[in-house]
Amino acid sequence: MKLYFHGHDYKYAAEQMLLTLFQDQRPEYPAGRPQEGENHLILSLSLGNQWATASAALTWRGQSCRKTRRCPLPRSGDKVARDRAFQQILKLAFYEAGTALLGYEPPWGALTGMRPVKIPTKAMLAGATPAQAERVLKDTYHVSPLRRALAMDCAKASLAASASLQPKEVSLYVGIPFCPTRCAYCSFVSADVGRSLKLIDPFLEALSQEIAATGRVLEEAGLKVRTIYFGGGTPTTLTAPQLDRVMGELSDRMDLSGCTEYTVEAGRPDTITREKLAVLAKRGCGRVSVNPQTMEDHVLAAMGRAHRSADILEAFRLVRESGIPCVNMDLIAGLPADSVDGFRASLDRVLELAPENITVHTLALKKGSRLMEEGSAIPSGGDVAAMLDYAWAALRSAGQAPYYLYRQKYMSGSFENVGWCLPGTESLYNICMMEELHTILSLGGGGMTKLVDPAAGRIVRIANPKYPKEYLERIDAVCAEKAQAVRFYQSEQEG
Repeated sequence: MKLYFHGHDYKYAAEQMLLTLFQDQRPEYPAGRPQEGENHLILSLSLGNQWATASAALTWRGQSCRKTRRCPLPRSGDKVARDRAFQQILKLAFYEAGTALLGYEPPWGALTGMRPVKIPTKAMLAGATPAQAERVLKDTYHVSPLRRALAMDCAKASLAASASLQPKEVSLYVGIPFCPTRCAYCSFVSADVGRSLKLIDPFLEALSQEIAATGRVLEEAGLKVRTIYFGGGTPTTLTAPQLDRVMGELSDRMDLSGCTEYTVEAGRPDTITREKLAVLAKRGCGRVSVNPQTMEDHVLAAMGRAHRSADILEAFRLVRESGIPCVNMDLIAGLPADSVDGFRASLDRVLELAPENITVHTLALKKGSRLMEEGSAIPSGGDVAAMLDYAWAALRSAGQAPYYLYRQKYMSGSFENVGWCLPGTESLYNICMMEELHTILSLGGGGMTKLVDPAAGRIVRIANPKYPKEYLERIDAVCAEKAQAVRFYQSEQEG
């Protein structure tokens, strides 16, 4: 779609709403004026003495509509607040024009960010009742009743998690960027072990350096580890001795006496063995992910998995025998070659296993994935909606409740990813990470450290190198960057 701006240059705001309303369209910025009959948007911003007014004049398939929204001019000199206010009215004007022409509203309404739960959470922290917080989602953002209910459930979990945190508690993320094979939908920077085996030992040597540096930073800043999360990639791509080495170095270099949650993504059932699970249990891991994504063998083959549903059942049995008390299982709605009936059957089989946590993802067509490159056929948005509707009812009936959610670009049907759990089995790390409740120190490949000052609303991000080879080359700088955490907490105390 061709986009024309008057009085501003807020491209990101326009592109976010374009992606929400017209998922098959990509932005173009031609010079000159719109041509007769072309699909286009004229998005204008004008500033008066007291009000800012946004106007969206949209033409789509021969039909035109114009909508306006306005807001008081921000009185403060805060440029961030000013930009945020202007972008919001521009997006809302575009949204109202777009939905008028399309004749329907997406499930999340005008919300475009990945963290919709922050809106009701922030409102309730400021003194709003749950009903008032939900009304913001309804009246301002046009969120559907079902998605409002999801957001409110997750907001309650977020508030409970926040109340449980102590000052100077942090979480650790350890990124192991290796997988047995690469799934068709995946865009994570992870190395296929078949082609990168020689990188694993040097990677572990570098990770040892970063663990030691992080241990020194924790001690100097007076920080305590509350949760640990091994992600990737697939951490259990490592051998049992390699896992024992990394987890042992963490316990040797850091005080983990206050750690109440330890998660390892075992993920791929073809990487799970009795020996590896024994290491995890010995080292204090209390939560493991066994992620089938689907229980349909033909769908597993279509997405590039080197295992079958029978392997998933065997992996789950091994985890239960290991004594690790909490199991998460992931499913994805909208996979290529899947159907509504197939997704229902997969969820029913997972529910029969009775894991403590079930995460239901919606397929996201990510840049760099094989799905994007090959253009594989996927279920329609209507089929994905039917899958998620079934998941909602079935999980509720099984006693599971939603506790965290997030959204991504290019998701089928503009839906969401939702973590469900049995009462009392919420992953504190998942909530803290997604809602940015406290500091996450990331180690290994592709991790993102977030230094969080909740009181001031300040976040400092430090990215680790994405690729294993780049991580190895920059390990000295990676270790040095960890010292920013000490300065961050010193400035927090001074402030």
